[in-house]
Amino acid sequence: MSALLRPLALAAALVAAGLLHPTAAQAAPAGQDAEILAAIQRDLGLDADRARARLAADERSADTARSLRKRLDGTFGGAWIDSSGTLTVGVTRAADANQGGVRTTVVQRSESDLDAVKSALDANVAKAPKSVPGWYVDLPTNTVVVKSQPGRLAAARAFVASSGVSASAVRYATTTEAPRPLVDVIGGNAYMIGSGTRCSVGFSVNGGFVTAGHCGSTGATTSNPSGTFRGSSFPGNDYAWVQVAAGNTPRGLVNNYSGGTVSVAGSQDAPVGAAVCRSGSTTGWHCGTIQARNSSVSYPQGTVTGLIQTTVCAEPGDSGGSLLAGTQAQGVTSGGSGNCSSGGTTYFQPVNEILQTYGLTLVTGGGGNPDPPTGCQSSETTYRGSLAAGGQAYQPNNSYYQSTVSGAHVGCLVGPSGADFDLYLEKWSGSAWSVVAKGDSPAANETVNYNGTAGYYRYRVHAYSGSGSYTLGVTNP
Repeated sequence: MSALLRPLALAAALVAAGLLHPTAAQAAPAGQDAEILAAIQRDLGLDADRARARLAADERSADTARSLRKRLDGTFGGAWIDSSGTLTVGVTRAADANQGGVRTTVVQRSESDLDAVKSALDANVAKAPKSVPGWYVDLPTNTVVVKSQPGRLAAARAFVASSGVSASAVRYATTTEAPRPLVDVIGGNAYMIGSGTRCSVGFSVNGGFVTAGHCGSTGATTSNPSGTFRGSSFPGNDYAWVQVAAGNTPRGLVNNYSGGTVSVAGSQDAPVGAAVCRSGSTTGWHCGTIQARNSSVSYPQGTVTGLIQTTVCAEPGDSGGSLLAGTQAQGVTSGGSGNCSSGGTTYFQPVNEILQTYGLTLVTGGGGNPDPPTGCQSSETTYRGSLAAGGQAYQPNNSYYQSTVSGAHVGCLVGPSGADFDLYLEKWSGSAWSVVAKGDSPAANETVNYNGTAGYYRYRVHAYSGSGSYTLGVTNP
């Protein structure tokens, strides 16, 4: 056995013996690079060690929040990260306060209750006055915040009253925001729409890219890259997708405006309070934190709902650009207020909603990935097993495999009906196994599609809930 294989065999033995967690000793999120760290340091005022620790902690918090949302269901009161980087989870029952060391707080309303209040305001958008620039679910205060321009609080209260929601669930915030879509009608980099409007590419998908809906209507043409808007929605939503012409190759990369790129690993939602960075063709690369999810904002053209509210700055022409939490895609730039000299508030359309609406697949890992399979029939190799609830197994055959070239690692998991099985692709870093791609929806079937470099890999199948037999189809470079 070579010296390189020896630590791998040792780690595998420790995992099998239950003495080492598969992701133990992971120091930072997979794919974390110098450009992301530098931007986090610059915009959040952190040194290198604190920036690296913040990104790693945010990724762990996202996994914890997802798990507790599943487990607590209707009593889940949301999850958020405070200024110290600590995750807090709201619960509506004191009996749920003990969550294995996770900091919890008992709240009056569940996350679904708050979403229902906000949905009622969204449904009443026709009565929203221009002095109300938006509203959003504020998890730390367990309320829905309605924004009001100075001196116009009475109009905001009247809007809330006409929506039929409980006044106790609403909090008001005075703001001078005047959000507008970030479109700059000048020539430049990124991509052009029609005769001169410029926007920014969001994320590559199979056949093209996603961007903001206000950048162009369905049927509009683009240049550099050349393409056509195949779907667009604005206002109400602010999303679109552009199918590019032959010769344009979608890549799972985001420009960091420091002479390099960030490789997109997936699209797992980051919690409120997480550090995020935005890329746009006007102001480049800037970072901040998530203030709220499910935020509604009123532009002169109409109200857009379900947005991510952040402290990241942006300016006209940045519209449609990418928002990342580490290497996880979060959304595309919609609009906001302020600028990158004085700061501001910027809103983003969640990328997963765009993918679901149009049936698109995110391109990850910097390559022109094919569509993920819908079943395991076309896989090169198939593995089968059975798991009890909460159990996990490693494939191939409780071991790992070596890839000597770069390329796409495609895994397709089919689990038992009614269960929640998750699939993780892990890569050996030299000292620990790190998750580089995952499928962790509430469903029984999952796919991962990761374009990776040469190295040692393995798949981990986890029975989050339910039990039974599974089939894993694998295609490797």
